[in-house]
Amino acid sequence: MRIDVLTLFPEVFEPYVASSIVGRAVAQGIVSIRCTSFRDFASDRHRSVDDRPFGGGPGMVLMCGPVFDALEHVEAQSETKPLRILLTPQGEKLTQSVVAELAKAPRLVLLCGHYEGFDERIRTGIAAREISIGDYVLSGGEPAAMVLIDAVVRLLPGALGDEASAADESFTAGTLEYPQFTRPREFRGMEVPEVLLSGDHGKIAAWRREQSLERTLERRPDLLEARQYMALD
Repeated sequence: MRIDVLTLFPEVFEPYVASSIVGRAVAQGIVSIRCTSFRDFASDRHRSVDDRPFGGGPGMVLMCGPVFDALEHVEAQSETKPLRILLTPQGEKLTQSVVAELAKAPRLVLLCGHYEGFDERIRTGIAAREISIGDYVLSGGEPAAMVLIDAVVRLLPGALGDEASAADESFTAGTLEYPQFTRPREFRGMEVPEVLLSGDHGKIAAWRREQSLERTLERRPDLLEARQYMALD
C-alpha cells in the first residue's frame, strides 16, 4: 500500500513513520508513506497557503490553489488511482469496520486541514471521503492522519507478524477485548485466573469469550445492540 499525506507540517510525521509497527511495516516494504507540503505549491514568495475568510470572522482558511496543485502533483506519481480522504470533524466517524475497508485500498491520499479548515470548494471539488476520528476538534488534521495510518497499517498482511493479533483486538469482533495477563503469576496480591494456567484451550477460549462479552456489557453496551450471538453467548 502507498499512503500520501498532504499537510502543512510534514516534519511531524518523520519520527512517527519510522517507529514501532508502522516503522517496521515501512522497512519491510509493506507500506510506503510519503508526505508533501502544501507550501511547496504556493504561488507567491511568502509561500502563502491561507487567507482571511470572505464575510469576515476569525482565523485563516486554506486556499484552493496550493491544495489542488499538491493533490494533482502527488496523484500523477503513480497510475494507481488513490482513495482520497479528507480529515475533518464533519466526516463519518472512524470505526474498525471503516479501517478494515480502507486497508483493502492499494493507495490512500490523506489531506490534513489546519487553521479554520479548507475553502469549501476544496471539499466539493476533490470529492474525497470525509473522515473524523471523534467528536472533538484538533488544531490540525495531522494527529487524525496518524491515528488513521496506525489503524490501517496494522491490518496489512505481515504488519503485525502474528495475523491472529488483529483478529482478537477490541472492536474487530464487535466486542471489547478480554483481559490479558503475563508473568509473574502473582503481583502484589493480584493473581492470574486459574483457567489461564490450566492448559485447557477449550475452557480458556470460553472464559475469554465470557470476559469479552461481560466487559462490553459493562463498558460499551451500545456495541452489543446490533450484534448477532451464538448459542454459547
